Order: sequence, then structure tokens, then C-alpha cells
Amino acid sequence: MDLHGPLKKFFGFNKFKGLQEEVIKSIVNKNNTFVIMPTGGGKSLCYQLPALMKEGTAIVVSPLIALMKNQVDAIRGISENNGVAHVLNSSLNKTEVAQVKEDISNGITKLLYVAPESLIKEEYVTFLRTQKISFVAIDEAHCISEWGHDFRPEYRNLKHIIRAIDNVPVICLTATATEKVQEDILKTLGITDANRFKASFNRANLFYEVRPKTKEVDKDIIRFVKQREGKSGIIYCLSRKKVEEVAQVLQVNGFKAVPYHAGLDAKTRVKHQDMFLMEDCDIVVATIAFGMGIDKPDVRFVIHHDIPKSLESYYQETGRAGRDDGEGYCLAFYAYKDIEKLEKFMASKPIAEQEIGHALLQEVVGYAETSMNRRKYLLHYFGEDFDEINGKGADMDDNSRNPKKKHEAKENVVKLLQVVKDTLQKYKAKEVVNTLVGKENALLTSHKTHLQPFFGIGKDKSAPYWMALIRQVLVVNFIKKEIEQYGVVKLTDLGREYLDNPTSFMMTEDHSYYENDDNSIIINSKSSGAAADAKLVKLLKDLRKKVAVKLGVPPFAVFQDPSIDDMALKYPITTDELAKVHGVGEGKARKFGKDFVKLISLYVDENDILRPDDLIVKSTGVNSGLKLFIIQNTDKKLPLDDIAKSKGLEMSDLIKEMESIIYSGTKINIDYALDDLLDEDQQEDIHEYFMEAETDNIETALEEFDGDYDEEELRLMRIKFINEVGN
Repeated sequence: MDLHGPLKKFFGFNKFKGLQEEVIKSIVNKNNTFVIMPTGGGKSLCYQLPALMKEGTAIVVSPLIALMKNQVDAIRGISENNGVAHVLNSSLNKTEVAQVKEDISNGITKLLYVAPESLIKEEYVTFLRTQKISFVAIDEAHCISEWGHDFRPEYRNLKHIIRAIDNVPVICLTATATEKVQEDILKTLGITDANRFKASFNRANLFYEVRPKTKEVDKDIIRFVKQREGKSGIIYCLSRKKVEEVAQVLQVNGFKAVPYHAGLDAKTRVKHQDMFLMEDCDIVVATIAFGMGIDKPDVRFVIHHDIPKSLESYYQETGRAGRDDGEGYCLAFYAYKDIEKLEKFMASKPIAEQEIGHALLQEVVGYAETSMNRRKYLLHYFGEDFDEINGKGADMDDNSRNPKKKHEAKENVVKLLQVVKDTLQKYKAKEVVNTLVGKENALLTSHKTHLQPFFGIGKDKSAPYWMALIRQVLVVNFIKKEIEQYGVVKLTDLGREYLDNPTSFMMTEDHSYYENDDNSIIINSKSSGAAADAKLVKLLKDLRKKVAVKLGVPPFAVFQDPSIDDMALKYPITTDELAKVHGVGEGKARKFGKDFVKLISLYVDENDILRPDDLIVKSTGVNSGLKLFIIQNTDKKLPLDDIAKSKGLEMSDLIKEMESIIYSGTKINIDYALDDLLDEDQQEDIHEYFMEAETDNIETALEEFDGDYDEEELRLMRIKFINEVGN
């Protein structure tokens, strides 16, 4: 059976990705099928293509309304009939439900997306029983298992509902599942005979980098994002407060960024998610509440401002980058302090939960601090081997591109383990370090540790050195942290063996990322559009945006980035030529092609490569770094004169910059400076004036106060006023 014809006809692709072809054959041949495929591996095509090929309607069960809507938009984009795909959930009114039923009865609908709770409704089951159903696909199948990371009780019932509708084959798909979860899914659905397909978890186009997190982390992020101006990215933070702060810093620097977390009301969350999908903003700063059901193929970078709680979360979140096989840069900022913070949060949980939590965190520490190939470390965690010399994407991480320095630390490891043993394994890491460097404190004195012969045997090295060595020795399991009195360091059997028979131990030194300004590794990628005509790409993207807005769909549902790049390489000027472009196909070419080929045709005729300047994307304001500097230093309550002097500014210029910050909607607090200039009554006086004045014009205010205050005082008070009342 050749599936390449239908693949080209419906989706415009010439070849399948990974296991797609075998999976589709399994479904077309009416076999129960079970698929484990990582995020971005092309899971949805596995049921979309057979549904379009087979007679009848395929039912797709999915827990995420946002994802259903995205997929329906995408499928409607490749067909001339909107009825080809429908959603059936609580958001529809009676008329819309009637339309869905009519399209299914008339054999128009190939894919019907339903939430499990909608499928329980008697009226739907009764209706579907009378229709020709081709198969049932269950997306996010880990929701079935109580052991899955996202269990949904309503999923447990699916077996009986499917039986009630028709005896059709079932295909289940999930992006992550341990052995235990896999067995649970198959048993619960009663399809233990299913053909099983497990794809590699290697996303070869993703580049992994971990940088030390310093006080300059916001500056680092700004610098990184500046080099990728106009590209889509997600920045993950652990707390809502941090999400708001980072989003604000980006906005002040002229980036189109929005926050997303569970504390925002549903309407704002949906609005911000849509802005990201529709390319009205480039960056979403989010807690992990974001991204579920985000199927945006052209996310170019994922930054972890805070390290996540498990490698599973990290894999899921980084997996949102580069789904179109183009560039995907995964940058994580790491400081051991963050790990300690996460450990503190866990202290209130039951011991069993704490044990799992700490074990997962240790894996994250290992990943962040490892000097081995990061891809190898990640894949090993998912039970997959990786050849770091010849494997796909072998050099796509910072450790391979820029190996960390190592030095022999055998003697120091022996000293460290000996001190843990000689202090009777009763100290936490910090006290072990104090003992090594010979730093007395009340706890050590009470145990008389300061009188022992080993006190201070490591004072030739610094405390941070010993702390780093402790963590590297933890990763190789020579020592472990006690769960009961959490944090107390104990020797393991491996550690005891090492003490008896020490061998070479190469300690990794950290990268220094702060030697030069440009501290990131830019990677070339298929989809960066380097060889394409950049001006034409810009024109095509503008047109795509217009078409998308008119149809109310995300731009990528019209054409994906690699297709736009390919158009700017091949210059197709007829719909037939357009159908041959990567990822287009006949349906899309007919549906959206007319305006695109017209634009390209005009561009080719004019061949006026010197396009008008207004087509060039404007860069962010020159002063964005200065604005950030002012915000940070007024936060520190530095005298305004000092801030101005350090940047070589006159006071009036500094005030002008502060005005532009608050007029753009960002808060800036200069109360401390005003308290030195004006007393409470004077401030009250000016505040009341602005409250009632028809204009905030300073000339008018100067006249009104007739010499009581000078221009500088009034402008500073106006900043305070707008800060309190306007922002």
C-alpha cells in the first residue's frame, strides 16, 4: 500500500517522519495501535491521514479544547469544505450541533474531535451508533492511567463508550509514558493485542545549553532575545511574580511579550495565548500552566529562567521548540540556590512524596551539572541509548561544542568523603564545607568538631569549590542526602568502596559565560530562511497574517514557516507550482494560493530588490538598556544625581527617560528622591493640583504655582502622580 500519494495530496509532504508510515498502515489495516512519540514527533498526522483516506468519520478524543480548535483549523486549511473536521464539545449551541450531525450524516466529516465528557452524553452516543465510524483515536492517552502525570478520571470510561458506539479499531497516542503507564493504558482499554510503536525521544534539531544563573540573568535573557528579534519564544518561570517581572523587563526593552499564569483571569489567558498563536506578540513568559495544547510549530527558543522540578517536565517544555524541524534553542539558567528553594517547598509533603520529589530533583541537578553530552544524559533518563559521536544531533549542546575544563580531584574527593565519615554522617552539606575550610560556628563547636585533627584540612580551596565537589559526588552516588532529616549527607556503599580504593575523579569546572558580550552559540538551521529572499519572506508573512486574521485562524494554519521560506526560494507564480512547495499540497494551494502567487508574481516582475525602507523590521529602541538601568537603580533607591552622572546625562535628560518609562505603562518608584526634595504637605499640594488640572502640561503648572516650585520638582511629581494614578 503506497501512502505517499495521499500524503502529498493532503499535506504536501514528500516523505513521512519517523514511525508515521508504519503506524498509519497499522490503522488502515484495522489494527488496534499504541503510539509513544515525543512532542513534535508528528503524532497528529498518524490519525489525520488515515481519517482522510478511509470511509466514514474518525472520532478523536482529546482533553484540550485549545488543541482541538487548532487541529480543526489546520485540517480545514487543507480542504475546500469546512465540514471536513468538527469539534463536538460544551462550547457549541443547538444550531451548531445540528450542523455537525448533518455533516457527519452526509459523509463530509472525516475527523470529529470530542472531549471525553461530551462522549458520555446519551444523545451523542445514540447518534454516533447510527453512523459509519472509521476508528477512534485517543490523544494524550496517559490521562487514562492513575500513574500518568495528568490523570483524568473521565478517561477510565472510554472502553465502554467505544464498545457502545461500534466495534472499531482504537489508536492511542501519548508523548511520555513509563512502562507502568503503558501497561495500564492497554489494560484499561482492553486492547492488549495492539501493535506498539515507540519512537525515539531524540529531537535532533534542538540545541541544549545550561548557563550559570547570576544576578545578571535578566540582562542575559535580553541579550539572548535581542539576537533573535521577531522570533517566537517561551520563557518559563516557577512563580507568578517572576513571570510578571520578566514580562515587564522585556516590555520595557521594546519586546512584544505577554505574561501567562493561573492567576490571570481566563479571558486574559485566552487573549494572551491567541496573541502568541496569531503572532501579535513574540514571547510568552509563563508558568508551566502554559503550553498545554499549544501547537505552534515555529517556536524558536525555550528559556528556563528557573530550573524545573523534574527532567520529564523539562523535556515536555523544551519539546515545544522547533516542531517544524527548524531551529530550536533550549537555554536553562541554573543556580543550586533554586534547587534548595524547591527542596524547602517539599518539606511539608508526606515522606513518600518527598522521596520521589528529591530523587527527581537529583536527576535535574545531574543534568545541569554534567559535563557529558546533554542529549545522551536526557535520553538515558528515558531509557534510550545515544551514540554521542555519530548520533543525530550529537554536537547540538554546549558541552559538546565547548567542553568544560576538568581537573584531577581524587585527593579532594577522599578528603571530602573522609570528613563525612569522621563527623559521623550527621552534618548537612554546609557544615561539611565549614569543617573542610576550618570555619567555626556554634553547631560545630557544640560537637567539638573544631578540635578534631581533620578540621580545616581543605582550607587550600574555597567554600564554593567544596560545595561544587559535593554536588558532583552526589551525582555519581558516592554520598546521598538523608530523607528523614533531609539534607544530612551520608556515605553510600559506592562511597565507602571509593574510600577503600580511590581511583581517578575528574572534577568539572564551570563555564565562564561573562568574558564577552555575545555569550551564546548561534546555530544554523534549515528554517532560518538564510538562503531565502528575506524581503519576500517578510511580504509573504504579512500577507499570511492578513489572511489568518480574516479567517480567524493562527497564521501557521495558512502556511508554516518552512513553506514560506521555500516560496521565497522557488518563486512559484501559479497554483500548480505552489502545490509543489514544501508542506503545501493541492488543497492548500487552491484554498489560499491565489493571493500568494499574485504577490510573488508581482515581486518577480518588478524584481525591485531595493524594497522601500518601511518594509524593514524596526529594531527596538536604542535606549532600552538605559531604561532597564534606570528601573533597576531607582529600585535600589540610588540618588537620581548619581544615576544621571553614571550615564553621563543631564538631570533633565534622566527625567525625560523616566517619563517615557512611566508613559509606556511601567511603574517606577522615585518616592525616596522626592522625600529629600519636598515635604509631605508640598507633595500633597502638587498631587491635588494634578488631580484636578485639565492638563498635565508643566508650563501651565509653573504658572499656576507662580514660583513656589521649579520645573524639576514638578516633573518629578508628575512622574510620581502618573505612577500612582495612571499605571
